[in-house]
Amino acid sequence: MFVIVGLVVVIGSILFGYTMHHGQIGVLLQWSEFIIIGGAGIGAFLMANPMTVVTGSLKAVADLIKPNPYSEKAYGELLQVLYEIFQKARKDGLVGLESHIEEPEKSDIFKKYPVFNANHHAVSFLADTLKVLLTGAVEDHHLSEILELDLDKGHDEAMAVPAAINKIGDAMPGFGIVAAVLGVVITMGSIGGSATEIGEKVAGALVGTFLGILLSYGVIGPIASAIEARIKAEHDYMCCIKTALLSFARGDAPMTCVEFARRNIEPVERPSFAELEALTRRRAA
Repeated sequence: MFVIVGLVVVIGSILFGYTMHHGQIGVLLQWSEFIIIGGAGIGAFLMANPMTVVTGSLKAVADLIKPNPYSEKAYGELLQVLYEIFQKARKDGLVGLESHIEEPEKSDIFKKYPVFNANHHAVSFLADTLKVLLTGAVEDHHLSEILELDLDKGHDEAMAVPAAINKIGDAMPGFGIVAAVLGVVITMGSIGGSATEIGEKVAGALVGTFLGILLSYGVIGPIASAIEARIKAEHDYMCCIKTALLSFARGDAPMTCVEFARRNIEPVERPSFAELEALTRRRAA
């Protein structure tokens, strides 16, 4: 939502300041410049990246319209599902979790928590790690290494999207210069015309430079930064699960495990200890 607000503020302030100097909006509507810069940027993006990054970029940009899914409510739900899973394992043993982790999509525990259950990456991460613990063949420090490797690989894959978008943003001023040079070429072909005609063509050429710089620093760059922030929020969420799992693997009590997880949450989203106790009492009831 704030991405849309930010775009409106950026474009609105530029156009408002431009009109304050008696600028004509129509002069900026040089559609040929839009086609040159936009087409060149899209073509370069397709050449430089695999289809997974291209489709991932489209999805990531579309997701910016939605609220951040990793809110305080989402973390509260996560702590509840972790507590219930660990509590069941404490009562029934890891064997009691087998039906839930072998087919997590059918688990009656996971179904109670729609936000967590909709996060397939988080569900798989939790279920797969519990499967490893069920085998009993992995020591604590090896488990930590496995989890860190998994999260690092996922984080690197996700960061390929904003990195690719940033590169195109960095290229926009260059494409703007290309459009401006082409405009100058056209202008030189009309050098014998009237001063008004030449002035219009020069103005049109300069719009290319303006558009390239605006897209780079006012649109594409901030969008890439917003996507990076979403990826960091997801990584923090997954690290919260990792912390709880490592505590559980050490043999800590369920409440201790979720307390470790709670301390791993950013302060702005972290529920208080009293809130955590209320959530776990609600689950116990």
